[in-house]
Amino acid sequence: MAQAAAPGTSPQRPRPSYMYKVVLLGSMSVGKSSLAYRYVRNDFRELLPTVGCAFLTQTLDLDEAIVKFEIWDTAGQEKYQSVSHLYYRDAHAALLVYDIANKQTLSRAKLWLEELEKRFLPNEIVIALVGNKTDLATEREVTTEEGEELARTKGLLFMETSAKSNHQVNDVFMAVVQELLRREEEKASKPSPHGRSTVDLRGSGERTWCCRS
Repeated sequence: MAQAAAPGTSPQRPRPSYMYKVVLLGSMSVGKSSLAYRYVRNDFRELLPTVGCAFLTQTLDLDEAIVKFEIWDTAGQEKYQSVSHLYYRDAHAALLVYDIANKQTLSRAKLWLEELEKRFLPNEIVIALVGNKTDLATEREVTTEEGEELARTKGLLFMETSAKSNHQVNDVFMAVVQELLRREEEKASKPSPHGRSTVDLRGSGERTWCCRS
Protein backbone atom coordinates (compact mmCIF):
# COMPACT_ATOMS: atom_id res chain seq x y z
CA MET A 1 0.00 0.00 0.00
CA ALA A 2 1.35 3.42 -0.97
CA GLN A 3 2.48 5.56 1.95
CA ALA A 4 0.50 8.76 2.43
CA ALA A 5 2.33 12.07 2.31
CA ALA A 6 3.09 13.65 5.67
CA PRO A 7 0.58 16.26 6.86
CA GLY A 8 1.28 19.68 5.37
CA THR A 9 3.34 18.30 2.46
CA SER A 10 2.42 17.44 -1.09
CA PRO A 11 3.83 14.58 -3.17
CA GLN A 12 6.78 15.71 -5.32
CA ARG A 13 5.81 15.91 -8.97
CA PRO A 14 8.15 14.13 -11.36
CA ARG A 15 10.20 16.55 -13.44
CA PRO A 16 9.56 16.53 -17.17
CA SER A 17 12.39 15.63 -19.56
CA TYR A 18 13.02 17.42 -22.85
CA MET A 19 15.46 17.07 -25.71
CA TYR A 20 16.21 20.17 -27.76
CA LYS A 21 18.21 20.56 -30.95
CA VAL A 22 20.29 23.76 -30.89
CA VAL A 23 22.21 24.97 -33.95
CA LEU A 24 25.08 27.46 -34.03
CA LEU A 25 25.10 29.57 -37.18
CA GLY A 26 27.44 32.31 -38.33
CA SER A 27 30.46 33.19 -40.43
CA MET A 28 33.72 31.30 -40.41
CA SER A 29 36.02 32.14 -37.47
CA VAL A 30 33.42 33.88 -35.27
CA GLY A 31 34.05 31.25 -32.58
CA LYS A 32 31.05 28.92 -32.87
CA SER A 33 33.11 25.79 -32.19
CA SER A 34 34.94 27.45 -29.32
CA LEU A 35 31.64 28.52 -27.75
CA ALA A 36 30.25 25.00 -27.98
CA TYR A 37 33.46 23.46 -26.65
CA ARG A 38 33.64 25.93 -23.76
CA TYR A 39 30.01 25.24 -22.84
CA VAL A 40 30.26 21.43 -22.94
CA ARG A 41 33.85 20.92 -21.75
CA ASN A 42 34.47 24.19 -19.86
CA ASP A 43 37.70 24.58 -21.78
CA PHE A 44 38.99 26.90 -24.50
CA ARG A 45 40.75 25.83 -27.66
CA GLU A 46 41.58 27.58 -30.90
CA LEU A 47 39.77 24.99 -33.01
CA LEU A 48 40.26 24.30 -36.69
CA PRO A 49 37.38 25.24 -39.04
CA THR A 50 34.47 22.83 -38.78
CA VAL A 51 34.01 20.47 -41.73
CA GLY A 52 30.28 20.29 -42.47
CA CYS A 53 29.06 20.14 -38.89
CA ALA A 54 30.09 18.85 -35.48
CA PHE A 55 27.72 17.41 -32.92
CA LEU A 56 27.87 17.64 -29.13
CA THR A 57 25.45 16.92 -26.30
CA GLN A 58 24.94 18.42 -22.88
CA THR A 59 22.44 17.38 -20.20
CA LEU A 60 21.15 19.89 -17.64
CA ASP A 61 19.66 18.65 -14.38
CA LEU A 62 17.49 21.63 -13.44
CA ASP A 63 14.98 22.06 -10.65
CA GLU A 64 12.09 22.33 -13.07
CA ALA A 65 13.15 19.81 -15.71
CA ILE A 66 15.87 17.59 -17.12
CA VAL A 67 17.02 19.03 -20.43
CA LYS A 68 19.28 17.44 -23.02
CA PHE A 69 20.81 19.73 -25.64
CA GLU A 70 21.86 18.36 -29.01
CA ILE A 71 24.26 21.08 -30.16
CA TRP A 72 24.95 21.27 -33.88
CA ASP A 73 28.04 23.33 -34.63
CA THR A 74 27.82 24.24 -38.31
CA ALA A 75 30.55 25.20 -40.74
CA GLY A 76 30.76 28.87 -41.66
CA GLN A 77 32.31 28.41 -45.10
CA GLU A 78 30.23 29.58 -48.04
CA LYS A 79 30.55 26.20 -49.77
CA TYR A 80 28.24 24.65 -47.17
CA GLN A 81 25.50 27.25 -47.63
CA SER A 82 23.49 25.13 -50.08
CA VAL A 83 23.08 22.30 -47.55
CA SER A 84 22.81 24.41 -44.41
CA HIS A 85 19.08 23.80 -44.12
CA LEU A 86 19.84 20.13 -43.45
CA TYR A 87 21.66 21.14 -40.28
CA TYR A 88 18.98 23.36 -38.77
CA ARG A 89 15.96 21.33 -39.87
CA ASP A 90 13.74 20.54 -36.87
CA ALA A 91 15.84 22.78 -34.60
CA HIS A 92 14.25 24.11 -31.42
CA ALA A 93 16.80 26.92 -30.97
CA ALA A 94 19.51 28.72 -32.90
CA LEU A 95 22.46 30.84 -31.83
CA LEU A 96 23.37 33.42 -34.48
CA VAL A 97 26.99 34.17 -33.68
CA TYR A 98 29.04 37.13 -34.88
CA ASP A 99 32.44 38.56 -33.99
CA ILE A 100 32.22 41.96 -32.29
CA ALA A 101 35.58 42.84 -33.92
CA ASN A 102 34.31 42.14 -37.44
CA LYS A 103 31.26 44.09 -38.58
CA GLN A 104 30.84 41.97 -41.71
CA THR A 105 30.01 38.97 -39.53
CA LEU A 106 26.98 40.80 -38.13
CA SER A 107 25.71 41.31 -41.68
CA ARG A 108 26.14 37.58 -42.23
CA ALA A 109 24.20 36.83 -39.06
CA LYS A 110 21.35 38.93 -40.45
CA LEU A 111 21.31 36.74 -43.57
CA TRP A 112 21.12 33.63 -41.41
CA LEU A 113 18.20 35.21 -39.60
CA GLU A 114 16.42 35.76 -42.91
CA GLU A 115 16.95 32.08 -43.73
CA LEU A 116 15.44 31.01 -40.41
CA GLU A 117 12.50 33.35 -40.87
CA LYS A 118 11.74 31.67 -44.20
CA ARG A 119 11.83 28.15 -42.79
CA PHE A 120 10.23 28.53 -39.35
CA LEU A 121 6.93 29.98 -38.24
CA PRO A 122 7.01 32.89 -35.77
CA ASN A 123 7.75 31.59 -32.26
CA GLU A 124 8.50 28.11 -33.61
CA ILE A 125 12.21 28.43 -32.80
CA VAL A 126 14.09 30.31 -30.07
CA ILE A 127 16.76 32.53 -31.62
CA ALA A 128 19.61 34.17 -29.73
CA LEU A 129 21.91 36.77 -31.26
CA VAL A 130 25.40 36.28 -29.79
CA GLY A 131 28.20 38.82 -30.10
CA ASN A 132 31.30 36.73 -29.41
CA LYS A 133 34.93 37.67 -28.64
CA THR A 134 34.39 40.37 -26.03
CA ASP A 135 38.04 39.72 -25.13
CA LEU A 136 38.81 41.74 -28.29
CA ALA A 137 37.05 44.84 -26.94
CA THR A 138 39.87 47.14 -28.07
CA GLU A 139 39.23 46.00 -31.67
CA ARG A 140 35.44 46.26 -31.45
CA GLU A 141 33.63 47.16 -34.69
CA VAL A 142 30.08 46.33 -33.55
CA THR A 143 28.72 48.22 -30.56
CA THR A 144 26.65 46.50 -27.91
CA GLU A 145 23.82 48.85 -28.80
CA GLU A 146 23.81 47.65 -32.44
CA GLY A 147 23.37 44.07 -31.32
CA GLU A 148 20.71 45.02 -28.79
CA GLU A 149 18.77 47.01 -31.37
CA LEU A 150 18.74 44.18 -33.91
CA ALA A 151 17.63 41.72 -31.24
CA ARG A 152 14.92 44.07 -29.98
CA THR A 153 13.44 44.74 -33.42
CA LYS A 154 13.44 41.04 -34.33
CA GLY A 155 12.36 39.67 -30.95
CA LEU A 156 15.61 37.76 -30.32
CA LEU A 157 17.51 36.95 -27.17
CA PHE A 158 20.82 38.84 -27.06
CA MET A 159 24.08 38.44 -25.22
CA GLU A 160 27.76 39.21 -25.72
CA THR A 161 30.20 36.43 -24.89
CA SER A 162 33.81 35.36 -24.93
CA ALA A 163 34.65 31.69 -25.31
CA LYS A 164 38.24 32.57 -24.48
CA SER A 165 37.54 34.25 -21.13
CA ASN A 166 34.33 32.25 -20.50
CA HIS A 167 32.29 35.46 -20.34
CA GLN A 168 28.53 34.69 -20.29
CA VAL A 169 28.89 31.43 -22.26
CA ASN A 170 26.82 29.43 -19.76
CA ASP A 171 24.48 32.40 -19.41
CA VAL A 172 23.51 32.47 -23.09
CA PHE A 173 22.71 28.76 -23.17
CA MET A 174 20.76 29.10 -19.92
CA ALA A 175 18.77 32.01 -21.37
CA VAL A 176 17.87 29.77 -24.32
CA VAL A 177 16.78 26.87 -22.11
CA GLN A 178 14.72 29.16 -19.89
CA GLU A 179 12.89 30.49 -22.93
CA LEU A 180 12.34 26.96 -24.23
CA LEU A 181 10.90 25.87 -20.88
CA ARG A 182 8.73 28.98 -20.72
CA ARG A 183 7.27 28.00 -24.09
CA GLU A 184 6.72 24.45 -22.84
CA GLU A 185 4.61 25.86 -20.01
CA GLU A 186 2.73 27.96 -22.51
CA LYS A 187 2.06 24.91 -24.69
CA ALA A 188 0.91 22.92 -21.67
CA SER A 189 -1.85 25.44 -21.09
CA LYS A 190 -2.76 25.27 -24.79
CA PRO A 191 -2.05 21.69 -25.96
CA SER A 192 -0.83 21.51 -29.53
CA PRO A 193 -0.50 18.41 -31.72
CA HIS A 194 2.61 19.89 -33.32
CA GLY A 195 4.95 19.92 -30.32
CA ARG A 196 8.39 18.50 -31.15
CA SER A 197 9.86 17.87 -27.71
CA THR A 198 10.96 14.31 -27.02
CA VAL A 199 12.74 12.48 -24.25
CA ASP A 200 16.24 11.10 -24.82
CA LEU A 201 18.58 11.22 -21.87
CA ARG A 202 21.33 8.80 -22.85
CA GLY A 203 24.59 10.24 -21.58
CA SER A 204 26.08 13.72 -21.84
CA GLY A 205 29.17 15.37 -23.19
CA GLU A 206 29.71 13.11 -26.20
CA ARG A 207 31.27 14.60 -29.32
CA THR A 208 30.83 12.97 -32.69
CA TRP A 209 31.39 14.21 -36.21
CA CYS A 210 28.96 14.23 -39.08
CA CYS A 211 28.38 15.63 -42.53
CA ARG A 212 31.94 15.30 -43.75
CA SER A 213 32.47 16.00 -47.41
